[in-house]
Amino acid sequence: MRGEFVDLDGARLYYYAAGTRGVGEPVIFLHGFPTSGHLWTDVIPLMPAGHRLVVLDLLGYGRSDPPNGRSLTLRAHAGRVVALMDALGIARACVVGHELGGGVAQAMAIDSPARVSRLALVDSVGFTGWPPRDVRLARALLRLTRRVAPGWLLGVLRADLERGYEDSTRAVHSIDRFIRPFATEEGRNAFMEHLRALDASETRALAERLGQITIPTAVIWGANDSFLPVKLGRRLAAAIPNASLTIVPGARHFLPEDAPRPLTDAIASLLAR
Repeated sequence: MRGEFVDLDGARLYYYAAGTRGVGEPVIFLHGFPTSGHLWTDVIPLMPAGHRLVVLDLLGYGRSDPPNGRSLTLRAHAGRVVALMDALGIARACVVGHELGGGVAQAMAIDSPARVSRLALVDSVGFTGWPPRDVRLARALLRLTRRVAPGWLLGVLRADLERGYEDSTRAVHSIDRFIRPFATEEGRNAFMEHLRALDASETRALAERLGQITIPTAVIWGANDSFLPVKLGRRLAAAIPNASLTIVPGARHFLPEDAPRPLTDAIASLLAR
Protein backbone atom coordinates (compact mmCIF):
# COMPACT_ATOMS: atom_id res chain seq x y z
CA MET A 1 0.00 0.00 0.00
CA ARG A 2 1.42 3.38 -0.97
CA GLY A 3 0.26 6.98 -0.82
CA GLU A 4 0.90 9.58 -3.51
CA PHE A 5 -0.13 13.06 -4.58
CA VAL A 6 -1.61 13.85 -7.98
CA ASP A 7 -1.67 17.41 -9.28
CA LEU A 8 -5.02 18.22 -10.88
CA ASP A 9 -5.23 21.71 -12.33
CA GLY A 10 -2.87 23.13 -9.74
CA ALA A 11 -4.30 21.38 -6.68
CA ARG A 12 -2.75 18.26 -5.19
CA LEU A 13 -5.02 15.39 -4.20
CA TYR A 14 -3.73 12.64 -1.94
CA TYR A 15 -4.67 9.01 -2.53
CA TYR A 16 -3.39 5.58 -1.67
CA ALA A 17 -3.78 2.38 -3.63
CA ALA A 18 -4.20 -1.12 -2.24
CA GLY A 19 -5.33 -4.53 -3.38
CA THR A 20 -4.30 -6.07 -6.68
CA ARG A 21 -4.98 -5.51 -10.32
CA GLY A 22 -7.12 -8.42 -11.42
CA VAL A 23 -10.22 -9.37 -13.32
CA GLY A 24 -12.51 -7.40 -11.03
CA GLU A 25 -13.14 -3.72 -11.65
CA PRO A 26 -11.31 -1.14 -9.54
CA VAL A 27 -13.06 0.28 -6.47
CA ILE A 28 -12.80 3.95 -5.47
CA PHE A 29 -13.62 5.00 -1.89
CA LEU A 30 -14.89 8.51 -1.14
CA HIS A 31 -15.24 9.86 2.40
CA GLY A 32 -17.67 12.44 3.75
CA PHE A 33 -17.63 15.67 5.74
CA PRO A 34 -15.36 16.47 7.58
CA THR A 35 -13.35 13.23 7.43
CA SER A 36 -10.70 11.77 5.10
CA GLY A 37 -9.63 8.52 3.49
CA HIS A 38 -8.67 7.30 6.96
CA LEU A 39 -12.38 6.48 7.36
CA TRP A 40 -11.85 3.31 5.28
CA THR A 41 -8.84 1.96 7.21
CA ASP A 42 -10.62 -1.14 8.55
CA VAL A 43 -12.59 -1.77 5.35
CA ILE A 44 -9.70 -2.00 2.88
CA PRO A 45 -8.01 -5.13 4.37
CA LEU A 46 -11.36 -6.97 4.29
CA MET A 47 -12.10 -6.32 0.62
CA PRO A 48 -12.16 -9.34 -1.73
CA ALA A 49 -9.02 -10.04 -3.76
CA GLY A 50 -8.63 -9.16 -7.41
CA HIS A 51 -9.57 -5.48 -7.20
CA ARG A 52 -7.48 -2.36 -7.38
CA LEU A 53 -8.58 -0.20 -4.44
CA VAL A 54 -8.14 3.58 -4.51
CA VAL A 55 -8.79 5.64 -1.37
CA LEU A 56 -8.93 9.39 -1.90
CA ASP A 57 -8.76 12.51 0.28
CA LEU A 58 -11.16 14.95 -1.40
CA LEU A 59 -9.92 18.50 -1.98
CA GLY A 60 -9.62 20.35 1.32
CA TYR A 61 -9.63 17.22 3.49
CA GLY A 62 -6.93 14.99 4.96
CA ARG A 63 -3.61 15.39 3.17
CA SER A 64 -5.03 16.99 0.02
CA ASP A 65 -4.49 20.68 -0.61
CA PRO A 66 -6.78 23.33 0.93
CA PRO A 67 -9.50 24.50 -1.47
CA ASN A 68 -8.20 28.09 -1.70
CA GLY A 69 -11.37 29.27 -3.40
CA ARG A 70 -11.83 26.28 -5.71
CA SER A 71 -15.36 24.96 -6.06
CA LEU A 72 -16.44 22.43 -3.44
CA THR A 73 -19.80 21.47 -4.91
CA LEU A 74 -20.65 17.80 -5.24
CA ARG A 75 -20.23 18.03 -9.00
CA ALA A 76 -16.87 19.80 -8.68
CA HIS A 77 -15.61 17.01 -6.41
CA ALA A 78 -17.02 14.47 -8.89
CA GLY A 79 -15.15 16.10 -11.76
CA ARG A 80 -11.90 15.87 -9.81
CA VAL A 81 -12.48 12.17 -9.07
CA VAL A 82 -12.99 11.52 -12.79
CA ALA A 83 -9.79 13.49 -13.49
CA LEU A 84 -7.97 11.32 -10.94
CA MET A 85 -9.28 8.21 -12.70
CA ASP A 86 -7.86 9.57 -15.96
CA ALA A 87 -4.49 10.19 -14.28
CA LEU A 88 -4.43 6.65 -12.88
CA GLY A 89 -5.57 5.00 -16.13
CA ILE A 90 -8.88 3.80 -14.66
CA ALA A 91 -11.60 3.71 -17.32
CA ARG A 92 -14.45 2.50 -15.10
CA ALA A 93 -14.81 1.70 -11.41
CA CYS A 94 -17.18 0.78 -8.62
CA VAL A 95 -17.57 3.95 -6.56
CA VAL A 96 -18.22 3.69 -2.81
CA GLY A 97 -19.22 6.95 -1.14
CA HIS A 98 -19.94 7.77 2.49
CA GLU A 99 -22.19 10.75 3.36
CA LEU A 100 -20.98 13.74 1.27
CA GLY A 101 -18.90 11.23 -0.71
CA GLY A 102 -22.17 9.46 -1.50
CA GLY A 103 -23.43 12.68 -3.07
CA VAL A 104 -20.23 12.89 -5.10
CA ALA A 105 -20.77 9.27 -6.18
CA GLN A 106 -24.34 10.05 -7.23
CA ALA A 107 -23.10 12.99 -9.31
CA MET A 108 -20.54 10.75 -11.00
CA ALA A 109 -23.12 8.07 -11.81
CA ILE A 110 -25.49 10.69 -13.28
CA ASP A 111 -23.04 12.97 -15.10
CA SER A 112 -20.35 10.43 -16.07
CA PRO A 113 -22.25 7.12 -16.30
CA ALA A 114 -19.63 5.48 -18.52
CA ARG A 115 -17.08 5.82 -15.70
CA VAL A 116 -19.10 4.14 -12.92
CA SER A 117 -19.65 0.37 -13.06
CA ARG A 118 -21.39 -0.03 -9.68
CA LEU A 119 -22.44 2.28 -6.90
CA ALA A 120 -22.39 1.90 -3.10
CA LEU A 121 -24.03 4.67 -1.07
CA VAL A 122 -23.08 4.43 2.61
CA ASP A 123 -25.12 6.65 4.98
CA SER A 124 -25.24 9.00 2.02
CA VAL A 125 -26.57 12.51 1.56
CA GLY A 126 -29.66 12.79 -0.57
CA PHE A 127 -32.88 14.69 -1.25
CA THR A 128 -33.44 17.48 1.31
CA GLY A 129 -31.80 15.81 4.31
CA TRP A 130 -28.51 17.63 3.80
CA PRO A 131 -26.89 19.32 5.56
CA PRO A 132 -28.17 18.13 8.96
CA ARG A 133 -29.66 20.66 11.35
CA ASP A 134 -26.56 20.86 13.56
CA VAL A 135 -24.36 21.69 10.56
CA ARG A 136 -26.80 24.40 9.47
CA LEU A 137 -26.62 25.91 12.93
CA ALA A 138 -22.81 25.84 12.91
CA ARG A 139 -22.76 27.56 9.55
CA ALA A 140 -25.12 30.27 10.78
CA LEU A 141 -22.96 30.79 13.88
CA LEU A 142 -19.78 31.11 11.85
CA ARG A 143 -21.38 33.75 9.66
CA LEU A 144 -21.85 35.80 12.80
CA THR A 145 -18.46 35.05 14.37
CA ARG A 146 -15.87 34.96 11.64
CA ARG A 147 -13.09 35.60 14.17
CA VAL A 148 -13.83 32.45 16.14
CA ALA A 149 -10.65 30.69 17.31
CA PRO A 150 -9.80 27.40 15.57
CA GLY A 151 -9.51 25.65 18.95
CA TRP A 152 -13.05 26.57 19.94
CA LEU A 153 -14.36 25.53 16.55
CA LEU A 154 -12.65 22.16 16.72
CA GLY A 155 -13.95 21.53 20.23
CA VAL A 156 -17.52 22.03 19.07
CA LEU A 157 -16.92 19.89 15.99
CA ARG A 158 -15.34 17.06 18.00
CA ALA A 159 -18.26 16.89 20.44
CA ASP A 160 -20.75 16.77 17.59
CA LEU A 161 -18.94 14.09 15.59
CA GLU A 162 -18.70 11.78 18.61
CA ARG A 163 -22.45 11.25 18.34
CA GLY A 164 -21.84 9.49 15.04
CA TYR A 165 -19.83 6.64 16.61
CA GLU A 166 -20.91 3.56 18.53
CA ASP A 167 -17.41 3.18 20.00
CA SER A 168 -16.36 6.30 21.92
CA THR A 169 -12.71 5.21 22.11
CA ARG A 170 -12.54 4.81 18.35
CA ALA A 171 -14.28 8.16 17.97
CA VAL A 172 -11.59 10.05 19.89
CA HIS A 173 -8.75 8.57 17.83
CA SER A 174 -10.38 9.08 14.43
CA ILE A 175 -11.87 12.50 15.05
CA ASP A 176 -8.50 13.88 16.19
CA ARG A 177 -7.08 12.74 12.88
CA PHE A 178 -9.97 14.07 10.80
CA ILE A 179 -9.94 17.57 12.26
CA ARG A 180 -6.16 18.04 12.34
CA PRO A 181 -6.09 19.87 8.97
CA PHE A 182 -8.48 22.49 10.39
CA ALA A 183 -6.39 23.32 13.49
CA THR A 184 -4.72 26.45 12.06
CA GLU A 185 -6.09 29.76 10.83
CA GLU A 186 -5.72 28.51 7.26
CA GLY A 187 -7.48 25.33 8.27
CA ARG A 188 -10.32 27.24 9.91
CA ASN A 189 -10.80 29.19 6.69
CA ALA A 190 -10.83 25.96 4.69
CA PHE A 191 -13.40 24.50 7.08
CA MET A 192 -15.61 27.54 6.56
CA GLU A 193 -15.31 27.06 2.80
CA HIS A 194 -16.57 23.50 3.25
CA LEU A 195 -19.48 24.67 5.40
CA ARG A 196 -20.50 27.30 2.87
CA ALA A 197 -20.45 24.70 0.09
CA LEU A 198 -22.96 22.38 1.80
CA ASP A 199 -26.18 23.07 -0.08
CA ALA A 200 -29.40 21.06 -0.18
CA SER A 201 -30.18 22.42 -3.66
CA GLU A 202 -27.47 20.11 -5.00
CA THR A 203 -28.91 16.96 -3.49
CA ARG A 204 -32.42 18.00 -4.59
CA ALA A 205 -31.18 18.40 -8.17
CA LEU A 206 -29.51 15.00 -8.07
CA ALA A 207 -32.66 13.44 -6.58
CA GLU A 208 -34.63 14.41 -9.68
CA ARG A 209 -32.29 12.23 -11.78
CA LEU A 210 -31.75 9.21 -9.51
CA GLY A 211 -34.06 7.18 -11.75
CA GLN A 212 -31.43 7.45 -14.50
CA ILE A 213 -28.98 5.34 -12.47
CA THR A 214 -29.36 1.82 -13.86
CA ILE A 215 -26.10 0.23 -12.71
CA PRO A 216 -26.08 -2.22 -9.77
CA THR A 217 -26.37 -0.12 -6.61
CA ALA A 218 -26.16 -0.92 -2.91
CA VAL A 219 -27.53 1.46 -0.27
CA ILE A 220 -25.95 0.59 3.09
CA TRP A 221 -26.93 2.28 6.34
CA GLY A 222 -26.17 2.26 10.04
CA ALA A 223 -29.41 1.49 11.88
CA ASN A 224 -28.67 4.09 14.57
CA ASP A 225 -27.51 6.96 12.34
CA SER A 226 -28.75 10.15 14.03
CA PHE A 227 -27.30 12.51 11.40
CA LEU A 228 -28.86 10.94 8.30
CA PRO A 229 -31.68 8.63 9.45
CA VAL A 230 -32.51 5.24 7.94
CA LYS A 231 -35.64 6.63 6.28
CA LEU A 232 -33.33 8.59 3.96
CA GLY A 233 -31.59 5.34 2.99
CA ARG A 234 -34.95 3.70 2.26
CA ARG A 235 -35.89 6.65 0.09
CA LEU A 236 -32.64 6.48 -1.88
CA ALA A 237 -32.99 2.73 -2.44
CA ALA A 238 -36.56 3.20 -3.67
CA ALA A 239 -35.55 5.98 -6.09
CA ILE A 240 -32.71 4.05 -7.81
CA PRO A 241 -34.08 1.30 -10.06
CA ASN A 242 -31.49 -1.42 -9.41
CA ALA A 243 -30.71 -0.70 -5.76
CA SER A 244 -30.58 -3.02 -2.77
CA LEU A 245 -30.84 -1.85 0.84
CA THR A 246 -28.76 -3.16 3.75
CA ILE A 247 -29.33 -1.83 7.27
CA VAL A 248 -26.55 -2.69 9.73
CA PRO A 249 -27.73 -3.12 13.35
CA GLY A 250 -25.77 -1.45 16.12
CA ALA A 251 -23.97 1.00 13.82
CA ARG A 252 -24.25 4.78 13.68
CA HIS A 253 -23.30 7.36 11.09
CA PHE A 254 -19.64 6.36 10.72
CA LEU A 255 -20.52 2.86 9.55
CA PRO A 256 -17.10 2.15 7.95
CA GLU A 257 -15.56 2.34 11.42
CA ASP A 258 -18.46 1.04 13.50
CA ALA A 259 -19.05 -2.11 11.45
CA PRO A 260 -16.38 -2.68 8.77
CA ARG A 261 -17.13 -6.39 8.27
CA PRO A 262 -20.88 -6.08 7.52
CA LEU A 263 -20.14 -3.10 5.29
CA THR A 264 -17.43 -4.95 3.39
CA ASP A 265 -19.71 -7.98 2.98
CA ALA A 266 -22.35 -5.73 1.42
CA ILE A 267 -19.79 -4.20 -0.96
CA ALA A 268 -18.53 -7.70 -1.88
CA SER A 269 -22.12 -8.75 -2.66
CA LEU A 270 -22.47 -5.71 -4.90
CA LEU A 271 -19.26 -6.60 -6.76
CA ALA A 272 -20.60 -10.11 -7.33
CA ARG A 273 -23.86 -8.89 -8.91
